[in-house]
Amino acid sequence: MSDVMVRAEGVYKRFGRNEVLKGINLTVNRGEVMCLLGPSGSGKSTFLRCINHLEKINCGRLSVDGELVGYREANGKLYELHERVVASTRQQVGMVFQQFNLFSHKTAIENVMLAPINVRKHDRDAARQKATELLTRVGLADKLDAYPVALSGGQQQRVAIARALAMDPKLMLFDEPTSALDPELVGDVLDVMRDLARSGMTMIVVTHEIGFAREVADTVVFMDAGVVVEAGPPEQVLGAPTHERTQAFLSKVL
Repeated sequence: MSDVMVRAEGVYKRFGRNEVLKGINLTVNRGEVMCLLGPSGSGKSTFLRCINHLEKINCGRLSVDGELVGYREANGKLYELHERVVASTRQQVGMVFQQFNLFSHKTAIENVMLAPINVRKHDRDAARQKATELLTRVGLADKLDAYPVALSGGQQQRVAIARALAMDPKLMLFDEPTSALDPELVGDVLDVMRDLARSGMTMIVVTHEIGFAREVADTVVFMDAGVVVEAGPPEQVLGAPTHERTQAFLSKVL
C-alpha cells in the first residue's frame, strides 16, 4: 500500500478563457493534514473540487489512493469514466462545504443516515446506530431529532461533518468549513476537525484559520493566481515564509 493518498501532477483547470489552476503539483500522504491558504480566487476551492471530480481537469493527472480521478488509462491515453463509476468512487471521499446543505425536512440523525441507507444499502438499524455514534462524536448527542432550523450554524456544520463520516471515507476535504459561521461558533467545528486529525484521517482543508493551520497541519500550501507559491511545514510557511507574496498575504491576515 502506497503512503500517497492524493497526487496532483501538472493539474490545469480553466473556465472558458479563465485559467484557474496552472500546473498544480502536490502530494498528500496517508494520515496527513494539508491546509491550503491564499486569497479569494487563487484556485484553492477549485482544486478541492477537482479531487472529487466535481470539476473536470483540463490537463495533468490527479489520483486518490493510486486511482486516477474520473479517468482510466489505456495505451497511454486517458478516457473519462461514466458518471456512475465516478459517483461510486466519490463515495470514498468525504467533502464538507462552506454551506451545510442539510435536508431541511429531515432531522440531524436522518441527514446522517440517508446516504448509508440509500447508497450503501445499509440496514436501517445499523445506520441509525452509527449515525448516533457519529453525532455523539461531534458533540450533538442531544440534537439527534432536531431539524436544521433549530440548530445553530456551527451545529449544522457538525452534522454535515458527521454525514460525510458516515460513508467511511478514506479522505476528507473541507472547503472553508467555518467561513459561514459566526465567530463564536467556529471553535466547536475546529475542535471536531482537530479530533479527526488526531484520529489519523487524511484531510485537505481550505481555510483562513491560520491558528488551526499552524496547530494541526502537517503541510501548509500557499496558493495565488492558480499556482503553488510556497509549501512546507507550518513553522516554515507561516513562521518564516520565503516568498514575498506569502509574506504580504500573512501580514494582512495575522
